[in-house]
Amino acid sequence: MKKILLVDDSALMRSVLSDIINADSRFHVEDRAADGMEALEILKRKTYDAVVLDVNMPRMDGIQLLRELQKNQIAVKIMMASTDTVEGAKVTLDALELGAIDFIHKPDRANACRSEDFSKEFIETLAAVCAGQIPKLTKAVSISEMQTSQKINRIVERHSYQVTGNRVVAIASSTGGPRALQSLIPKLPQNLKAPVVLVQHMPVGFTASLAERLDSLSAIHVKEAAEGDILQAGTVYIARGGVHMYIRYSGGKHTIHLEDGPNREGVKPCANYMYESLEDSGFDEVVCVVLTGMGSDGTEGIKNLKARKRVHVISQDEGSCTVYGMPRAVAQAGLSDQTVRLDDIAQEIIMNVGIR
Repeated sequence: MKKILLVDDSALMRSVLSDIINADSRFHVEDRAADGMEALEILKRKTYDAVVLDVNMPRMDGIQLLRELQKNQIAVKIMMASTDTVEGAKVTLDALELGAIDFIHKPDRANACRSEDFSKEFIETLAAVCAGQIPKLTKAVSISEMQTSQKINRIVERHSYQVTGNRVVAIASSTGGPRALQSLIPKLPQNLKAPVVLVQHMPVGFTASLAERLDSLSAIHVKEAAEGDILQAGTVYIARGGVHMYIRYSGGKHTIHLEDGPNREGVKPCANYMYESLEDSGFDEVVCVVLTGMGSDGTEGIKNLKARKRVHVISQDEGSCTVYGMPRAVAQAGLSDQTVRLDDIAQEIIMNVGIR
């Protein structure tokens, strides 16, 4: 049974979340804390399989606690509970950058947490966090660092004029994805000879903040995908949270179509739909990249795509994954052409699509 520390300033919320956790035989709330300061003192003395951490608390909030854990070199698996506001989305990204493994959107009212849908999502997220690896606390690669990276520059220079054809890069990621993307995307050059479409499992309201943050860190342009966007080389399009993303091909142009619908693989957006929508595209080849994440989203879509299209599949290796689920599923299905460390994936993308 996994031991959980629950940190929340609301006594009612602590009670409700404890009931949800303890109702699953795999987990038990071992201790509770009312704020980050109390949690820090507990974590100096005891260890847990995971910590469920609120963001807004008196004395010491969730972000301050994450910084203190780094300072005191206390390694622990963290699941954040965040609101769905714009500010809440930005704070959640800060938390993921500081080492939290995953997060869940927590309703403002405790009673709303009693719903079956929330309880199911909460337990699934907690299970993924417990199964994950504690992220290595490395800072994002800056544009200036990328410009001085001799290794990347040599690869780009060597392959920029050798790659021919019309390609697209399609990335799927889930648990641990925001941190992985913050390592990967800034390494892509602005003159990449392909558009990049990306599904990161996130709820409504969070993908815009993710796109904004990645764009600020990167030379390549990053945006949240919008209905009717025409795919352009040198741009990353992140699927909007809460809807599925499809690529439509007509009149020689590839456009983004966003559509609501039931969850697939338990998620929305689902990477399988994105991959399958590229079956009838005008691209000569699709470079599929599968990053860290729980479950198997992407495997069925890539399998179907590979039956119709020339495909090159790059999967993240187990050692650099927070959760080795989605890449494992792709590899076990015999679909992966390369298994690559996260730090080297950008190089492989550049080598496969070239620069303009």
